[in-house]
Amino acid sequence: MAQDPVSAGKGSWWLSRWLPSWCPTSFAQLKEAEDRMLQPIDSEFSKQHVPISNGNFIWTLAFNKGTASQTPMVLLHGFGGGIGLWAQNLDTLAEQRPLYALDLLGFGRSSRPQFGADAMEVECQFVKSIEEWRAQVGVEAMVLLGHNLGAYVATAYALKYPSRVKQLILVEPWGFRKRPETKQGERPVPMWIKAVGAAMSPFNPLAGLRLSGPLGPILIETLRPDFRQKFSSMFRDSTVSEYIYHLNVQTPSGETAFRNMTIPYGWPKRPMLQRVGLLRRDMPISIVYGSRSSVDSDTGNAIKEARPGSRVDIVVIRGAGHYVFADQAEDFNEKVLQICSAVD
Repeated sequence: MAQDPVSAGKGSWWLSRWLPSWCPTSFAQLKEAEDRMLQPIDSEFSKQHVPISNGNFIWTLAFNKGTASQTPMVLLHGFGGGIGLWAQNLDTLAEQRPLYALDLLGFGRSSRPQFGADAMEVECQFVKSIEEWRAQVGVEAMVLLGHNLGAYVATAYALKYPSRVKQLILVEPWGFRKRPETKQGERPVPMWIKAVGAAMSPFNPLAGLRLSGPLGPILIETLRPDFRQKFSSMFRDSTVSEYIYHLNVQTPSGETAFRNMTIPYGWPKRPMLQRVGLLRRDMPISIVYGSRSSVDSDTGNAIKEARPGSRVDIVVIRGAGHYVFADQAEDFNEKVLQICSAVD
């Protein structure tokens, strides 16, 4: 098993040296929290820091039950997430083919470099990191599954390296639609919301969590008690909230990247829907939603319209919200295995 590097990667700034003294966290505590998240997994797996360019690395879980002839599946988490949040999915998804779960560059236990200020540059940095990871690991082609921000990165990667993606699975995708314009007669965004948005624009999305210092773990438990319920089949304590806390109070590298990709209020600067029609025509796409999610499921229909003559399937999992893979883990796992059944 690889050891944690001493630093968080290039591009750390002075704030990261101040945060540990205010926030009850460290990279060692993040490792311990992740270990607890992964403890219930029965399958054998390896963990390693896969080196990429500029001294950076991608933290990786690898399950190799399948044979060399089977196309591997690669999991990309969403904003603020990490590999530990797939805890209820890894055993099942690894049964039929090799499986990899990554911490995106700037998140989790991967390097936390300084990203560019331009949205296109940030997107290219994410895509480049996935391609360099792929080359290092030796994966020729993959089933690429992404949740939220991970779905956006997965699609951007498939556009740049179409021969490397056999199947694209977008789970509750973020960043496809452009910000809607206020139509005449519709109620405009209240001035107080605009004022708060303007005041917060220099800060990262989770700055408040870091500024809360020692109260941060309690804040997560209080504001997001649903995470305990989502993983109740595995944990009866605060394991999940502690993991989420330690994920998101380290150097805000990936957060800054996400902020630089967005406009108020969380809409993408470079909407993916404008480019999804350029994907390879024979690349099947499946879009997975939770029936109780607040994410706009019409994006799936819009992707279908943008890809006439291509296979685009929309899957809705009953009783699930945005974290569909945790809300209804068994149904999610079953649907994903069905989607992948025709790949090999």
